[in-house]
Amino acid sequence: QVQLVESGGGLVQAGGSLRLSCAASGRTFSRYGMGWFRQAPGKEREIVAAIIYSGGSTYYVDSVKGRFTISRDNAQNTVYLQMNSLKPEDTAVYYCAADLQIYRMTFTAWNTKVSDFGSWGQGTQVTVSS
Repeated sequence: QVQLVESGGGLVQAGGSLRLSCAASGRTFSRYGMGWFRQAPGKEREIVAAIIYSGGSTYYVDSVKGRFTISRDNAQNTVYLQMNSLKPEDTAVYYCAADLQIYRMTFTAWNTKVSDFGSWGQGTQVTVSS
């Protein structure tokens, strides 16, 4: 099990950038793929991006491809989400979470459901003004 704490959210104008961080405690961080999810008011929580345990493969939802980049530093037990060209529709609470399966080799639309992840952080608010 890992404990996760997100940071880096805030208020930004459309077209701007933010970098979210998710710090993990525990020595098993490098075994787990990690995901960033978001939840807008009145909507279901959805996957944004995921990265396998080694950092060698990533997955993005179509709406953020080319704008967001997920990365990780296993030496620092941290996963990042660089968000560029932000849009008002990116406004949401952003959560990081750990894959429930260790050493997964790839993420797809089929294994990035909310139920595939655990150890959720408390979330960080991202607000994009138009």
